[in-house]
Amino acid sequence: MQKPPPFSRITPYGLYEGVLAEAIHLFKFHGVRRLSKPLATLLLRLDIPRAEVIVPVPLSKKGLIKRGFNQSLLIAQVIAKQTGMHLSLDALVKTKDTPPQIGLSARERLVNLRNAFQVRGDIRKLSFLLIDDVITTGATVRECSKMLMKAGAKDVAVLALARAPLL
Repeated sequence: MQKPPPFSRITPYGLYEGVLAEAIHLFKFHGVRRLSKPLATLLLRLDIPRAEVIVPVPLSKKGLIKRGFNQSLLIAQVIAKQTGMHLSLDALVKTKDTPPQIGLSARERLVNLRNAFQVRGDIRKLSFLLIDDVITTGATVRECSKMLMKAGAKDVAVLALARAPLL
């Protein structure tokens, strides 16, 4: 690897295809929020890395208003409740409203998200579990993890419902 990722581990439940993709799509784009608990329960079947803090991938204020909820936060709430790990709603924030990642190349996704996230508060020497719904190229979790590590986090592990199939 020419440039190793800023996270130590990435754990997806499955591939973004079939029934899992359909459920995530209904949850994320059609507002079927009641799917958050069953989807999070799938993640609880995995060997979830222990961390001091769970942090969901944040949405910008505009993105949150448009969607009405943060799907990663809803999943993170269930994970935190079931594991007893602390959930932080504001350690990582998205301060830059960016265009949707859909349709962008891997390089364009990285550029699109550059400096879009910011760490709030003192997070030095804390381990984090970053929760995302779908990992396509990894640009979002890479940028979030980079900002957490730059602010002094001890470690960042990533947990996601799905990852894009390899081509």
